[in-house]
Amino acid sequence: MFKPLAWLFSAAALRFVPLCGLAIGLGLTSAAQARQPPPEAPQQQTQPREGVPQLDLPRLQLQAGLHLITVQVASTPAQRNTGLMWRRTMPANEGMWFVFETPAIQCFWMKNTFLPLTAAFVADDGRIVNLVDMQPLSERSHCSAEPVRFVLEMHQSWFSQRGIEAGQRLRGSPFAAAPVR
Repeated sequence: MFKPLAWLFSAAALRFVPLCGLAIGLGLTSAAQARQPPPEAPQQQTQPREGVPQLDLPRLQLQAGLHLITVQVASTPAQRNTGLMWRRTMPANEGMWFVFETPAIQCFWMKNTFLPLTAAFVADDGRIVNLVDMQPLSERSHCSAEPVRFVLEMHQSWFSQRGIEAGQRLRGSPFAAAPVR
């Protein structure tokens, strides 16, 4: 009998061989995992949950006169339907920017919204079509005076306190390609 094979059946080897198999198995698993692409980074929340405010939407900056506004962008139906619902606080120069696929008469209400807001209905070129004040928790509809693709919600009176009225233009990346009329 060949001596190395005799060692294979000794008591010490019977404890060692299963460990070798385990090590080889782990090594193959690690090699297989190493060939897999890395997991994707977690995506931002896209499906709002009932009773939970949306705080992690993409952000962009707009400008109204000399004032900079940081907005969270609600661009999917679920994000738009939730909007600023459930929020109890919001920084003074922040708001929610609603983006629709095509211009239409847009109507908003304040169901489950605790902050008093002003909605600015905004044309493709950045022109504020009309402004409406909305009361917390009201289910009354507030609509744009003409078809628009954008709506900006800010704290109530934010626009009036800064002298910003219908007819003035917002500036920012959403309007970069829009022709000025």
